[in-house]
Amino acid sequence: MAQAAVAIDLAVPADEVWDLIGGFGSLPDWQPNIPRLELSEGGRVRRFTIDGSPIAERLVAFDHLGRSYTYTILEAPLPITDYLSTLRVREIDGGNGARVEWSGEFVPNGVSIDHATAVVLGIYEEGLKALGEQGASEA
Repeated sequence: MAQAAVAIDLAVPADEVWDLIGGFGSLPDWQPNIPRLELSEGGRVRRFTIDGSPIAERLVAFDHLGRSYTYTILEAPLPITDYLSTLRVREIDGGNGARVEWSGEFVPNGVSIDHATAVVLGIYEEGLKALGEQGASEA
């Protein structure tokens, strides 16, 4: 099993960041490469497209008070299987800031651990960079 984790610190209160990114259907609010998505199964499955590739993910745990959710991938053009990821927002700087953590574990599929980890890290880094550039100013 391989693992990947990325974090970003923002000068925005954690509750404001969570309000922006905490909904399982909120990706279009902070990810410019995901202009829309569809929720199904009572909001537990999200489907969207990136660069023409369909992606489906299932929510497996949601903790509003703890500001986190965990999900799995049902369908994606990635060289991994058994993916489990958590997005979490923590309070820092005495409540004046937030640390957003995106982590996951997975099994490489047809590629090396290093390659699979680089792919997942790239997704996380790109996502948190977008949040830092546009999400923090809107939070």
